[in-house]
Amino acid sequence: MAADFETLGLTGTQRGIYTVLIFIIAYGFVMTEEFTHLRKSKPVILAAGIIWAHAAILSKEAGVSAEDMHKAFEYNLKEYAELMLFLLVAMTYINSMSERNVFEALRSWLVRRQFSYRKVFLITGIITFFLSSVADNLTAALLVGAVVMAVGADNAKFVSIGFVNVVVAANAGGAFCPFGDITTLMVWQAEYAEFFDFFKLFIPSAVNYGIPAAVMYFAVPDEQPKASSEAAVQLKPGALVVCGMFLVTIAMAVSFKQVLHLPPFMGMMVGLSLLMFYGYWLKTQCAVEGDKPFDLFDRVKDAEWDTLLFFFGVVFAVGGLGYIGYLELLSSAMYDTLGPTTANILVGLISAIVDNIPVMFAVLNMNLDMDLYQWLLVTLTAGVGGSLLSVGSAAGVALMGQSNHKYTFFSHLKWTPAIAAGYAGSIFVHYLING
Repeated sequence: MAADFETLGLTGTQRGIYTVLIFIIAYGFVMTEEFTHLRKSKPVILAAGIIWAHAAILSKEAGVSAEDMHKAFEYNLKEYAELMLFLLVAMTYINSMSERNVFEALRSWLVRRQFSYRKVFLITGIITFFLSSVADNLTAALLVGAVVMAVGADNAKFVSIGFVNVVVAANAGGAFCPFGDITTLMVWQAEYAEFFDFFKLFIPSAVNYGIPAAVMYFAVPDEQPKASSEAAVQLKPGALVVCGMFLVTIAMAVSFKQVLHLPPFMGMMVGLSLLMFYGYWLKTQCAVEGDKPFDLFDRVKDAEWDTLLFFFGVVFAVGGLGYIGYLELLSSAMYDTLGPTTANILVGLISAIVDNIPVMFAVLNMNLDMDLYQWLLVTLTAGVGGSLLSVGSAAGVALMGQSNHKYTFFSHLKWTPAIAAGYAGSIFVHYLING
C-alpha cells in the first residue's frame, strides 16, 4: 500500500472516529445474523459506502488530490476483483459437482454402510479435513453435516459432538492449502507465501484437529445407529469428468501463478471456460428424460452470493479504515508493542469472535515486515481460531442453523478447552517444524 499511496493519518478526527463506530455497528449486525436472519452482506456493504464517503471528504479537507484518493480506492477494487473471480469459479465447480450428485452419492454411501457412531465420528472428521482443503470449509461442513444428521437422527448427543468435530475439521483442513479458506487464498495471492509453502502447515493443522477429536471420541456413544433403508444415489452423466476438470482447473491456477506469474484467478477462469464447453456438451448429448438439462449459469446463480458480497463490504470497509490510518494504528498497537508471534496468536483468538476475513484483510494491509514462518503462523491461527467458538466461522454458524437446536453455542463451548488445547498444540508443532 505504501508504495502506491499514503494513508491520511486522520485517526483522531471526529469524522474518522465516526467511521470506526459505523464499522462496529455493522459488524454487530453480522454477529447477530443467527438471531436476526439479516444476511451479513447487507450491513457491511452499507458501512463500506459510508466509510468511503467520509474518507473522500477527509482526503479533500487534507488537500489530497482526487487522483491519489482513487489509487487507494482502486487498490481495494483490484484486491476484491481477483479474489471474487477466483471464488466464483470454485463455487461454480462445487455447485456443478453437487448438481451431478457427487456429494449426495457420498452421503448416501456413508449412511447405508451402517458404521457405528464412533466410526462415523472418525470418518466424517477425516473426510471434512481433506475435503475442506479443496472446497471451502462452509461447503465441506454442510455436506458432511448432512451425513451426521442422517446417521444421528435419533441421537441428539451424537449430532452435537459430531457437529463440533466437523467444524474443527473444516477449519483445520482449510488452513494448509490455498484453496481451503478465503484467508489462506488471500495470503497466497498477496504473495507472502508460495503455493507449496502452505503445505508446511499440514502437520500443525492435523494436530489442531487431532487433539480435540481424540478427547471427544470417548464421549461419542458406543452404539449402532438404526438400520437405514435408503436407496443408493446414482451419479449423473459426467459427474466424474466434472471432478477431474476441477482438479485440472486448480492445477491451471497454480501454473498461471508459479510459471506464468499471472494472478491465479486467470487460470481459474480458463478452467471455467472448459466447464462451459463441457456443460454445453452435457446439455445437448446427455440430457436425461424427465431431468432438467445441465445449465452452467444456474450453477453460477447458485454461488454463495451473500458470502461474495459480504467479502466486498469487508474489503472496502476495512480498506477505507486503513486509508484513514486505523490499520497503521492497530499495527503499531499489536505488532510493534507485542511482537509478531504474540500478535499473530492474538489474531487467531480475535477470529473466534470476529470473522477471520476482515481480520486477515486488515493484517495484510498493515504493510508488515514478517518472514515466512510468521506469515504461515498467522495463516494457521486465523484459519483455525474460528473453531474456538461456534460463531467464529461460517461452518459453525451454518451448522447451528442446520442442527434443529441439537448443536448450539453452549454445546460447542463445552468442548472449547479441548479445542484450545489443539490450538496451542498446532502453534507449538508449527514452531518445532517450521520455526
